[in-house]
Amino acid sequence: MKNAMFWKPLKKKIVQCLLCPRYCIIKSGERGNCGVRENKNGKLVSLVYGKIVSANIDPIEKKPLYHFLPGKDTFSIATAGCNFHCMQCQNWNISQCSADKTSIELMPKKVVYECKKLDSKIISYTYTEPTIFYEYMIDTAKLAGRKKIRNVLVSNGFINREPLKKLIPFISAANIDLKGDDKFYRDVAEAWVSPILETLVVLKKKKVWLEVTNLIIPTLNDSPERIKWLAKWVYDYLGKDTPLHFSAFWPTHKLKNLPPTPIETLKNARKIAMKIGLKYVYTGNVNFPEGNNTYCPSCKKIVIKRSGFYVVENFLKNGKCKCGEKIAGVWK
Repeated sequence: MKNAMFWKPLKKKIVQCLLCPRYCIIKSGERGNCGVRENKNGKLVSLVYGKIVSANIDPIEKKPLYHFLPGKDTFSIATAGCNFHCMQCQNWNISQCSADKTSIELMPKKVVYECKKLDSKIISYTYTEPTIFYEYMIDTAKLAGRKKIRNVLVSNGFINREPLKKLIPFISAANIDLKGDDKFYRDVAEAWVSPILETLVVLKKKKVWLEVTNLIIPTLNDSPERIKWLAKWVYDYLGKDTPLHFSAFWPTHKLKNLPPTPIETLKNARKIAMKIGLKYVYTGNVNFPEGNNTYCPSCKKIVIKRSGFYVVENFLKNGKCKCGEKIAGVWK
């Protein structure tokens, strides 16, 4: 248990959490929407500090980050809890579970130690929503930075501006889910889109390396009109160099009634986004090599060849194609 950041006391030992846009008002003995921040006699505490429910070594491409230290491994950790309740969540068994779920204690110093022991120089806060274990994440990220380990945020982006700005100096890269328009968020995730759009703009402005993922779900956000809106928003507000990943949905959690995303839908989404002007558009969770490789926007040749989440060949030298074109990203 750890004293929480970003909250204020109200009357009669009631508190208000200021971490995410829900601004939960929490009575003594109760928890916020995320399920992991509890009012203990008039003080807000985190119930998941140092309590992980998942830890793995992953290729950085699995986050997915394709333009950030390609081919490197990352030590990935998560606690229980989430401030979204997505019907399609593939990690629902840990994101929607109680903070009391069986966990392993791994304090920030130990996370950094294990990362170095595994010969990784990246820690990713992922699997569930890392902003709900904010105190644990920022303490770990600070220690990691001192050891020249980089920190990666894989998030839904549903966080208030002040905590986001406090976190940013310790984050090297982020992949943020942009799930769809406001109707999609309200129907499928019990949330709303405006805070996510703000988070994306702030991360880009503060020069955190940023990539965006959109999970395409049949009948819910797969129309060409919605895909065009999303790609156009990324182009207009984040820039044409921002990588955009379209991922295939597979039936899970509360959406087992829907079919998997057809590969043609992802191919078409990629074409739409590239036609709008985005330089780096990818397809995930399907066997489509063309949508998995990185191409030079100038000469159109492959500069990074991948098989699944693994780099097969990397032709970049100092972040440039052989033709001299600079490829956007963090390469060393």
